[in-house]
Amino acid sequence: MPRSALLLGLCMLAGCASLPADDPTLALHDAQVSTRSLDNGDVVSEYRVAGLLRVVKIVPRGGVTYYLTDDDNDGRLDHRRGDGPVTPVQYKIFGW
Repeated sequence: MPRSALLLGLCMLAGCASLPADDPTLALHDAQVSTRSLDNGDVVSEYRVAGLLRVVKIVPRGGVTYYLTDDDNDGRLDHRRGDGPVTPVQYKIFGW
């Protein structure tokens, strides 16, 4: 495969990773957002719709933004089956 075709393919994959679907807050309508800064410099934003917690967005001071979501609309962050930690965590890898 020519080098330029490989580079083009990688650029296309990077573009797919930065589509708006990576940000679960974009799908929320009429969300009330409360944002607070923690002592360590992290910023936490809670998105509520009709009083129910739908998404928590965490922007670490020295890291990558990630999201905790409520996928079944019960107002609580979803957990893995069993005793696992809160899931899913969604990272935005690329963006421009």
